[in-house]
Amino acid sequence: MIAMLSGTLLESSFSSCIIDAGGVGYEAAIPLSTFDKLPQPGNPVRLLIYTQVREDAITLFGFATAEEKNLFRQLINVSGIGGKLALSVLSAMPVSTFCSAIHTGDVKALAKISGIGKRTAERLVVELRDKVTSDGSGSVFSAAEHPQSKEATAAGDAALALEQLGFKRDAIDKVLKSLIAELPKEEQTADMLLRQAIIRLNF
Repeated sequence: MIAMLSGTLLESSFSSCIIDAGGVGYEAAIPLSTFDKLPQPGNPVRLLIYTQVREDAITLFGFATAEEKNLFRQLINVSGIGGKLALSVLSAMPVSTFCSAIHTGDVKALAKISGIGKRTAERLVVELRDKVTSDGSGSVFSAAEHPQSKEATAAGDAALALEQLGFKRDAIDKVLKSLIAELPKEEQTADMLLRQAIIRLNF
């Protein structure tokens, strides 16, 4: 599982980029919000990565911030929302604006996003209202005050691994939230959170 890429930006477009990390070129699909934050090709770059594994392909999605990655994960858990459509959402409006629309039930604004009709917009409001905060900080994994902290990234990586192991997102959120509250910050590594979460989830 690739959770982060750091290297040299080889090339980029509005929808994807290629990063040279250790002599290997990794292509990642990105939203416009991330494209706007990329440096010029040839410069160092660091992106948070969501790795989607399917029988016929492995796709990398890259994000400049933890908020983008966290919202992407929430979006693809909604019925009918795939990776491509989730990127369209992130490209259409800032995370904070999207989350505000979810909390106010602004179906009209959401339906204007390319690929999102009225019914899908209504589904987004119903399924995400309790999972994101109105200011865009999202779930516990966003760490609103320090969105790119090591602890937030570790929790996000652990959550992704647990999802790929087949655990339900609601149960994952609950267990990781408890672990983050209990463990000292220096012990809140992805490996530690993953191991402890598996023990509790299997209990």
